[in-house]
Amino acid sequence: AERVWRYVVAFPPLPEPSELWFRAGIAYPQRAEIHGRGVGAIRHCIFSTGAFVEPIDVWDEPRRLAFKVTAQPPTMKELSPFKIHPPHLDDFLVSHRGEFLLEELPDGRTRLAGTTWYSNRMWPTAYWNLWSDAILHEIHGRVLEHVRDLAEREERAASS
Repeated sequence: AERVWRYVVAFPPLPEPSELWFRAGIAYPQRAEIHGRGVGAIRHCIFSTGAFVEPIDVWDEPRRLAFKVTAQPPTMKELSPFKIHPPHLDDFLVSHRGEFLLEELPDGRTRLAGTTWYSNRMWPTAYWNLWSDAILHEIHGRVLEHVRDLAEREERAASS
């Protein structure tokens, strides 16, 4: 869990995405940085459109990291030859909080779960929730797989 924790708090760049919706302009995670340590530290999750600012309010190393989201970048970059900023990019999909839970398993592995609390003001909400939930699931998957790969690579190097 200690090894996984390091990469939950901050992680180096992810590979560029291959998924079509990220390549079409939907924001995707690139890396995470932390400034400080413990409650009150500020984590920045850098996306392709800018940074989420995440003040840490729970630092229970190596079990739980929780934070508020006090600023977030646009949800996407419009595919256009013109520099445009349509209003549907502002405050229609808003992240409020995030949390990572780490659970040590009996076989020495660690289960990592990530949760994001957000609101969706796009209409019709039921329709757009299907898309936003799917996209957030993909975002979580990219981050969680990256953390797993980094921790497992470090473990292999330590045992060599």
